[in-house]
Amino acid sequence: MNAPTELKTAYFAGSLAYLEALESPRPSPPPDPRPAGAQPDAEVAAFCMPMLAQVGVLHLIEAWRTHGFHSADLDPLRLHEPQHLAELDPARHGLTADDLDQEFEVGNLGGPARDTLRSILSRLQSAYGGCLSAELGHVSDPQRRGWLQMRLEGPCPLPLTAGEQRGLLVQLTAAETLERLIHTRYVGQKRFSLEGGESLLPLLHEIVAWAPRLGVAEIGLGMSHRGRLNVLQNLLGRSVFDLFRSAHDDTPVDGRGGDVKYHQGFTAQVAGPHGSVRVALSFNPSHLEIVSPVVEGWVRARQEALDDLERNRAVAVVVHGDAAFAGQGVVMETLNMAATRGFTTGGTIHIVLNNQIGFTTSDPRDTRSSLYCTDVVKMVEAPILHVNGDDPEAVVRAARIALEYRMAFHADIAINLICYRRLGHNEQDEPMVTQPLMYRAIKGLPSTRERYAQRLMGEGVLRDAAEADALVEAYRQDLDAAPIAPPLPTPSQWDTFRHKTWRAPGETAVARARLETLGQALAQIPAAPFTLHPRVMAVQASRRKMASGEQALDWGMAELLAYASLLEDGYSVRLTGQDSERGTFSHRHAVLHDQNRTERDRGVFVPLQAMGQGRARFNVVNSLLSEEAVLAFEYGYAGVASADTLVLWEAQFGDFVNGAQVVVDQFIAAGETKWGRLSGLTLLLPHGYEGQGPEHSSARIERFLQLAAEDNMQIVQPSLPAQFFHLLRRQMLRPYRKPLIVFTPKSLLRHPLAVSPLEDLASGAFQPILDDDT
Repeated sequence: MNAPTELKTAYFAGSLAYLEALESPRPSPPPDPRPAGAQPDAEVAAFCMPMLAQVGVLHLIEAWRTHGFHSADLDPLRLHEPQHLAELDPARHGLTADDLDQEFEVGNLGGPARDTLRSILSRLQSAYGGCLSAELGHVSDPQRRGWLQMRLEGPCPLPLTAGEQRGLLVQLTAAETLERLIHTRYVGQKRFSLEGGESLLPLLHEIVAWAPRLGVAEIGLGMSHRGRLNVLQNLLGRSVFDLFRSAHDDTPVDGRGGDVKYHQGFTAQVAGPHGSVRVALSFNPSHLEIVSPVVEGWVRARQEALDDLERNRAVAVVVHGDAAFAGQGVVMETLNMAATRGFTTGGTIHIVLNNQIGFTTSDPRDTRSSLYCTDVVKMVEAPILHVNGDDPEAVVRAARIALEYRMAFHADIAINLICYRRLGHNEQDEPMVTQPLMYRAIKGLPSTRERYAQRLMGEGVLRDAAEADALVEAYRQDLDAAPIAPPLPTPSQWDTFRHKTWRAPGETAVARARLETLGQALAQIPAAPFTLHPRVMAVQASRRKMASGEQALDWGMAELLAYASLLEDGYSVRLTGQDSERGTFSHRHAVLHDQNRTERDRGVFVPLQAMGQGRARFNVVNSLLSEEAVLAFEYGYAGVASADTLVLWEAQFGDFVNGAQVVVDQFIAAGETKWGRLSGLTLLLPHGYEGQGPEHSSARIERFLQLAAEDNMQIVQPSLPAQFFHLLRRQMLRPYRKPLIVFTPKSLLRHPLAVSPLEDLASGAFQPILDDDT
């Protein structure tokens, strides 16, 4: 039995039955036959009162499970005190002080099956009222909810050993000492310090350390600027040379434009006690949260490269800011992908680095309309673990639970890491100007490292403060002793495509006999009883004539032949968009539908899926109605796959690409000059002033031309099917990978003059300019 299955089945069946019984409607009580005002007999009272108390105890347990997080000790600053809800008061459930030392059945509450009310309350307080709590009321699946309750209510399955506690202190020491060292050596430089949120580092360390134990080989990591330098250095082990060079100068040595140090990505093989895992931190622009769908696309591509059908070997972990997580619409768009067939990655671990402030805005009445910044994940029923960042052991426990849950149920889960920001938004900012209340609380507050060191001294794990201080000095010495030399370059699949000219040739013609064979396969009609719509029957009949050369090729047939020939050549094809299976203008019909089917998953035929050679696959996906998140996802996917996969995103109308303008500006147009990232992503943008109004006419060619510089992307408006055929094949067959922007036609899709003979596909190549012979 594999680890995820063991995790899931560990939740015993009796607990599930108990939860279902609680959720079932209760029958109405029978009418009381006694006259009004009659008092119950003493015997009846003696019999009923214990039963009523027992019911009250069970209701109290459920109340703590649903509302206990409101009373938890979560805020290190004590600006938001725990709420004392009436639902958590035993008296609300008919219990009195006389019941405190009575024993009751506890249902499936973790621990002994019977216990005193006093002990039950203590257990509930420990499970939900401490520094780690959970918000589960929105999780409708009783199995998932019960699994989490068992993890929280029972004793910690693997409490930290003294050695692990010391290791945790070492991680906190590294996080704090690095920030202070940079602050003193490079005074006033922006680094977006992690101070106040240092527990993020042990949280990530714990996920990375436990991942191999559960079968994870790769982690796609996304985060914004806050704490990024710390993660690069203390989690991923980036060279000290890169750390200090970036502090002096962000300009790349290879002559690119470059980007600031807190946007840089990095990939490393991180070793731990249970094995090693490859962690890839995505490059990130200043536009908050846009990296989230990019990471999801990267992870999906890695899962497919690893043949990871169960989505266990590559996992997405994304670190968010509290203000951005509640405020940016791309968060909702990305969450909406979580369970969709074309975009799921089998669950994401969301970590909200909740420093309770967004730049200068910290009043929740201004930052969001929800109670918590994590409320947005309720749309996908993701459980929420709330944890106090000043309790590192609670943070580590949350990390373990989150990873195990993701692997057990292949679903999203969120950790709300509640901490604070010791300095300003950046190191040049004075936060007291706008936040005197918050920063009076922060001033003089011991750091997380200092508090944890005191705790370990109290537990006898450390002898004295000098032992903790020695860890600080040891870290400083390790940094100073590290070799200050540039690291050796790491070989990459992209090296083949670097420093190539756009004029590099590509043999894109395909032999006529091969085209005819592929064309007939594309035009086939599935055997009876599969029944096509009459209009699609006519399309397929026309395509058979095109395949034999009796009829000139239209746009849709030339496009499908390009995909079919690439698949035969061993290249995969992935096409996504809001109506890409049929095509917005009903020209593609890559997916055929049986008109008489009675089940959703039956009666679908995709001719191209049978044409791939070797590992080549064809995937066409009708996406959710999103531009920004879907295009960002495809950019992340292409960043892994476009060396051997034609990755295409199609806008429903070209006008709508401006809904994803951040992706175009920050990744597609500038990703190479900022970060050295190559991409072969192809955009198909229907364009044409054809009387359909201002929102369905222009893909804004002028905007793309303004973005074009230094051979950063290819911008093309083909007018003939053969041109489109050669263009698509050239995108893969040339040793050249740059984004391709194609302004595709609308009325020309079926125009009788916009056709190409089969021979134009069997010879020639893409022509940058077609002369007008008239």
